[in-house]
Amino acid sequence: MKNQTPLIILNETILPGERKTIYMEIAKLHTATKLRIPVIIERSKIDGPTVLLSAGIHGDEINGVEIVRSIIVQKINRPTRGTIICIPVINMFGFVNKSREFPDGRDLNRMFPGSKKGSLASRFAFHLIKDIVPHIDYAVDFHAGGASRFNAAQIRIAPNNEELKKLADIFGAPFTLYSKNIAGTFRNACEKRNVKMLLFEGGKSLDINDTIAEEGVNGVKKLLTYLNMLSPKQKLPPHVEPSIYISKSSWVRASRSGLFHDYNKIGCYVKKGFVLGSITDPFGKFEQKVKAPNDGYIINANHAPIVYQGDAIYHISNELIHHDEEGSADQV
Repeated sequence: MKNQTPLIILNETILPGERKTIYMEIAKLHTATKLRIPVIIERSKIDGPTVLLSAGIHGDEINGVEIVRSIIVQKINRPTRGTIICIPVINMFGFVNKSREFPDGRDLNRMFPGSKKGSLASRFAFHLIKDIVPHIDYAVDFHAGGASRFNAAQIRIAPNNEELKKLADIFGAPFTLYSKNIAGTFRNACEKRNVKMLLFEGGKSLDINDTIAEEGVNGVKKLLTYLNMLSPKQKLPPHVEPSIYISKSSWVRASRSGLFHDYNKIGCYVKKGFVLGSITDPFGKFEQKVKAPNDGYIINANHAPIVYQGDAIYHISNELIHHDEEGSADQV
């Protein structure tokens, strides 16, 4: 069906078949320099859904930015129907400063739906919800682990939502975690507005990992194929094993301070007692092994060379969900 409806975002009109970059300008830097956030919009002439691909809500999570950038460079964002909106860097303030937070010290991903007259982060959240989200049907928001903690590629969805579960199946990340929506997050605000959002986690802050980026790009290709939006010119990713669903997980914390040596078991299934890494002191006085507290998958590992007692160093699954071919679920 040919689309005749103009799309109006931030007072800019984007016609069917048109591609345009528009800009959000909520505030300037303290130097009076304009800070413009590019919003890259590609529309087909054929009617269809609108998909948002976003990253950089936390300004230091560069891997997500790289994923959206790659999607644009490879022209994956040129739909055969509907509209694709890309925002590679939402928190441009933090991106400029290589910082997770906004300049007002707030975490943007705890400020939604925001306030027109609130803090800087709150105002930005308000305009994102007011000006962008009402046009969206589906979204993938890309994140990375913070504070040197490296996330295995994973999708996070709220439990008991069959439609999101179906989309997570299609995206096909190595892991899918069931996690409740947190008040103030972009994901929670989108759910309340009937936007079907997948949250992707992969890699760590201030880092680009090509394997993680490829997982993100391939997942988007599969999702767009399902929505009949991917151009036939695009090469489909190879078939991979179904995503491993995790319903419960816990953190392994350092029992003492010291130099941390990770044995690189991220993404692996380990048995209880398996040695994941070690903590030593700088002077050769002790070496303490860090062991898996239970059988499970290692879905996050701390890459910091120095840890303090109580620091989170590994994230391990406690319960898996097995989905049979008819869709029913059993805990493992």
